[in-house]
Amino acid sequence: MKGKHVALVTGSSRGIGLGVAKELASKGFAIALNAPLLDDELISAVELLKSQGADVFAAPFDVCDIDKHSEMLSSIEENLGPLTTLVNNAGVGVIHRGDPLEVTPESFDRCMSVNARAVFFLSQAFCKLLLGRDRESEIFHSIINITSSNAVAVAVPRSEYCASKAAASMISKTFAVRLGSENIHVYDVQPGLIDTEMTAPVIKQYEERAKAGLTVLPRIGTTKDMGKVVSALASGELPYTTGQVISADAGLLISRY
Repeated sequence: MKGKHVALVTGSSRGIGLGVAKELASKGFAIALNAPLLDDELISAVELLKSQGADVFAAPFDVCDIDKHSEMLSSIEENLGPLTTLVNNAGVGVIHRGDPLEVTPESFDRCMSVNARAVFFLSQAFCKLLLGRDRESEIFHSIINITSSNAVAVAVPRSEYCASKAAASMISKTFAVRLGSENIHVYDVQPGLIDTEMTAPVIKQYEERAKAGLTVLPRIGTTKDMGKVVSALASGELPYTTGQVISADAGLLISRY
């Protein structure tokens, strides 16, 4: 990996986002950590990475506030240098699990706003920033979107979440096609059953199901697993690729009978 890499990882004060940030930092990336607010959790994440020797900057902003995107990207660059990498990880689940026939516009719009709309427009702002300047050709530039296995696998009680992740998956493909000629690589990472704060209420149940054969590899994934997948992509360790779906799910979605 040549040159300096600078990454913005959205939703990175905990969970998969923090796991990604830690792995990128271990590879020498400068990291902009993000959460909606500069709260204790984000401050702790910044201090953790600093204690590991990382070049890190707190970038608190709501990814849904599209008018703030360009301003925040500029602020990150003023503090860390030219951005090379965007990891769209920030996401939300449903307000209430239940019948799709009972889903409210509020819950649907919330999922779409964070999980798809913000991904599209933050990627747009990031790309305009990159395309507006000369870039070092030897430095790998990428957008990595963290979607979900639910982009393709239906979970009826979380239908609006599934729809938003399917939208984000198509956004990944669209940007991959648009940016190929600009030498910007785009990937769609679809995590399966990962042990995070968001999955904590159901993870024990899924852990038992994984051991019983729900996944091909009989275990639950970790945030470190996801971090290693993303850091490999962001470092250009899969050359001559773009637009790929990376099913980081222990074989969950392999067709079997």
